[in-house]
Amino acid sequence: MFELTAENAVDYLRGTGRLRDNDAHVEVLSGGVSNMVLRVSTVGQGSVPVRFVLKQSRPKLRTRDDWFSDLERVYREQEVMEALGPHLPSGVVPEVLFADRPNFVFAMGHAPDDARVWKSLLLDGQSALLFGESVGKTLGLMHEVSANNAATFARFKDPNVFVQLRVDPFYRCVQKRIPEVMRPVQDLVDEMLSRQEALCHGDFTPKNLLVHRLGFMLVDYETAYFGNPAMDLGLFLAHLFLKWVRRPKQQFGDLIRSFWRGYESQITFRSAAELETRGVRHLGACLLARIDGTSPVDYLPEESKRERVRLLGKLILLDQWSRLDEVISFLDNEQNDSSRKNLQ
Repeated sequence: MFELTAENAVDYLRGTGRLRDNDAHVEVLSGGVSNMVLRVSTVGQGSVPVRFVLKQSRPKLRTRDDWFSDLERVYREQEVMEALGPHLPSGVVPEVLFADRPNFVFAMGHAPDDARVWKSLLLDGQSALLFGESVGKTLGLMHEVSANNAATFARFKDPNVFVQLRVDPFYRCVQKRIPEVMRPVQDLVDEMLSRQEALCHGDFTPKNLLVHRLGFMLVDYETAYFGNPAMDLGLFLAHLFLKWVRRPKQQFGDLIRSFWRGYESQITFRSAAELETRGVRHLGACLLARIDGTSPVDYLPEESKRERVRLLGKLILLDQWSRLDEVISFLDNEQNDSSRKNLQ
C-alpha cells in the first residue's frame, strides 16, 4: 500500500492521472483517529477553486490504548455512501468521486466552504433546536429506508469492522473496566450481533455532522453495518448528554427532545417506544464507553464530571431506565440542586 501524506498526495494524484497540470494544495484534516484524511484544493474551469477529500484507512488508530482495524473498512465506507446517498436529502451524503482499492483510498466531495463541525458549535454553546430536529429526521430516515430496502442494505451485514471499532473498544472495554455492568452490557452486545433490521451508521455523532447554511453533511461511514440501529441512538444521545455535563447551564434537554421528535416522525419499521427503550440502554453503555473505554472524550478532564457520567451510565443500565425523560430529569434535578447550593 502506498501511504498518502500531505507531502506526496499531489504526486500520487498526478501519477494516477487524477490531477493534471493544475496547482494543488493539500492539508491534513484533523478530528478522527482511524484514517489519513486530506483536503485537496485545486483550480477547475474558469479558475474556480475545486476542493475534494482523500481518505485512506490505517491499520492502527491514534488512541491512548492500542486499537487496530482492517484496512478493508474503507471499501465498506465507500459502498455504504453509494448505496445510501440516493435515499437521503441531497448533500447529506458526500459524493464518491473515485476509488483506488489496491491502496485503500477513495475520494469524496467536500462540504460547502461555510461548513463547521457541529461538535465545536455545541461546545461553544450553540445548540440550534430546529437543527436538532433535522438531524433526528435524517437518522430516522436512514434507519427507515434501510429497513424497508433490506435487499439493498443486507449486503452490509458483516459486523467485523463494527466489532473492531465499536463492540470491542466501547462495550467490551467497559465490561472489563466496570465489572458491575458486565451483564447488561453483554445483553446489548448479544443483541447487536444477532439483530439484523436496519443500517447502523456506527459513528453518528456531532463530530461527523458538518453544518452549513443549507443544512449539513454527514461523514464517516466506515463502521456502518446492517444490524441494530439502536446503537446509533445511544451513541448520538451520549454525546449530547456528555456536552450537557460539560456545559450544565445550557439547556440540552430541549435539544435532545427536539432530536427525538425528528427521529420518531420518520420511523415505522419498529414502534417509537421500543426504539426509545433500546436506545436508552445503549445510551448507558456509550456514556461509560466515552469515559472509560478505549477512546475517551477529550473535553471532560474534570474527575467530578467524569464521575457524574459514570453514575448516570450505571443508573441507566442497572436500574433499566427506558425513557429519555428519565435521563433528562436526572441531569435537570442535578443542575437545580447545584444551583440551590450555590445560592446558600
